[in-house]
Amino acid sequence: MQNKLTAGTATWAAMTLLLASPLLWADEDISKINGSIRVESGRQVGSVETVNGSIHLGDSVRADNVETVSGSIDIGHDSTVGDIDTVNGDVTLDRNTKADSVEVVNGRVRMDEQAEVRGNVTSVNGRIALAKGARVGGHIETVNGGIELEGASIGDGIKTTNGDIEIGAGSRVDGGIHVEKQDFNFFGSKRKPKITIGPNAVVNGTLKFEREVELRISDSATVGKIVGAQPIKE
Repeated sequence: MQNKLTAGTATWAAMTLLLASPLLWADEDISKINGSIRVESGRQVGSVETVNGSIHLGDSVRADNVETVSGSIDIGHDSTVGDIDTVNGDVTLDRNTKADSVEVVNGRVRMDEQAEVRGNVTSVNGRIALAKGARVGGHIETVNGGIELEGASIGDGIKTTNGDIEIGAGSRVDGGIHVEKQDFNFFGSKRKPKITIGPNAVVNGTLKFEREVELRISDSATVGKIVGAQPIKE
C-alpha cells in the first residue's frame, strides 16, 4: 500500500510540475483586437496578432507570424520569427534577428546589424534601411520609399518606382535594379529618383530604368548592364 501511495504521489507531483512548466504553453498564440502586445525575452510562442496596437517582442524570442493592422512591430535581438505584416506602422528588426518576410504598406523598415530576412522585404510608402551585415534573401521593393544599404546584401534584386536607392560602400545586390515606369492614372512624383552605388559595391544583373533617374556610380563599384540611364562616374 505504501509503495502504491508513494508511486501515486510521485506521479501527481510530476504532473503538477509539468502543468506549471511554461514549456507546456510555449507555442500558444497571442491575439488581441484592441491593444498592444509585449512578449517577454526568451519566450517561445505561436502567432502574435493584434488589430489596433503595436507589437514588441523581447530578445531571443521565437514566434510564428507577427501581424498588426495599425501599429509598429519591434523585434528584439537574436529572435526568430515567421512572416511580419503591418498596414500602418514601422518594423524594426534588431541585430541578429531572423524573419521569413516583411510586408508593410505605410511604414518604414529597419534591419539592424546582421539581421536576416529569408524572403522579401516590401513597403509601399516607407523607407527600407539595412545596416552593416544585414541580408535579404529575396528582393526589396518599394513604390514611394527610399532604399538604403550600408554594407548589406540582397539576394534577388531591388525594385522601386519613385524611391531613391543608395547602395553603400561594400554592399552587394544580386538580381540587379529595376526602377519601374510610373502609372499616370494616379498622382505620381515628377522628381527624378537618385540612384547611388558607392565604393566597392557590387550589383550583379541588369540595372533597368523605365523612367528618368540620376544615376551615380563609384569608380570602384562593379555593376552589370545598364539600360535606360547614363551613369555619372564618381
